[in-house]
Amino acid sequence: MPANDLPATLNSDTHTKQLPVVEGQLDNSFADIDWQAPWLSHIVQLHYLSNSIEHLSRPSQQNSLSESDSLDEHDINASDINTPDTIAKVLKTAMMQQAEHLQQPLPHTKPAHDHKSQTLQFVSQNALPEGEAYEHFIGTTGNIPTRDNLHDLFNGSIWLTFPKTKAVLNYHHMLEIAKQGISERRGRVRDTITVFDENGAVLVTFDANIGKALVNFDWQASLVKPRAKWDNPAQPNTNVQAAVYIFGHALLEQLVHPRKPLCAHSIVIHVAQEFFTLSLAERMSYLDDKVAEYMDTLLSKDDVTPRQLAPLPILGVPHFWAENTNTDFYEDSYVFRSGRRQKNKK
Repeated sequence: MPANDLPATLNSDTHTKQLPVVEGQLDNSFADIDWQAPWLSHIVQLHYLSNSIEHLSRPSQQNSLSESDSLDEHDINASDINTPDTIAKVLKTAMMQQAEHLQQPLPHTKPAHDHKSQTLQFVSQNALPEGEAYEHFIGTTGNIPTRDNLHDLFNGSIWLTFPKTKAVLNYHHMLEIAKQGISERRGRVRDTITVFDENGAVLVTFDANIGKALVNFDWQASLVKPRAKWDNPAQPNTNVQAAVYIFGHALLEQLVHPRKPLCAHSIVIHVAQEFFTLSLAERMSYLDDKVAEYMDTLLSKDDVTPRQLAPLPILGVPHFWAENTNTDFYEDSYVFRSGRRQKNKK
């Protein structure tokens, strides 16, 4: 990563400006989110998202606002309460605030065929016409249908964090839909997109041996022995050489209630040591470009399959889970399985 390949310096503290308050009511499932969990630390606009969701999932939100959050009575629109687009409004506000802070336009779709690039925005699930494919609707309108549930909250958070990569995935969906139409069988390309989109993770490393060991199911050489080289989100260190950032929104949803067997499907991105000296906002900006490029290349290959994504037991990532400080954690052969790639090669 040469110096001129690094993004311009960003100030990631986007919450210093008072953001609009979204009104509505969310169910109790949102109250279970641990916003301090290390696997959420890379999410763009995390502070705003966490404050908004915690506010909206309180049992009696109007009575539980703190003085600093107090609203003028005219700021509350009764028609907004219990609407089916509360999460869409939160995400839309976060995206607009981020663009304003960076003094950049809102993110766009990557146009396929004769479609034009569209500005991305979050809308109610009700905006999706009956019978139209979700991905096609995004590709042609830029509108991301969003339900008031955990799955779509985390999906939106990844759109905020990796907008270029998400647009690339949607672009390849569009190409395949044009070729194959819509059917129960998605084919190898769309299956690969779906697995990464729902369950993906990105291992970023300066030490090529860590990435190679992960791909080869060598958990000792990738996760245990080089533990000192791994990034700890709670204790930033510019001398580290490896980090994992979750991409899959379904995986983030499952991690609301962590279980040891949860397994991500990962890609490996090699970077220079300088990557780890960047602010988190700079890392994500740089990484979005690199992951978008990586996935565009991977999905353009004739032989692409989901098996080209490396399994990664996500709670085995150093500093993600307190129990993995004990090396016995990795002796569970049900979770940390031996390699199977060679025997499955044809």
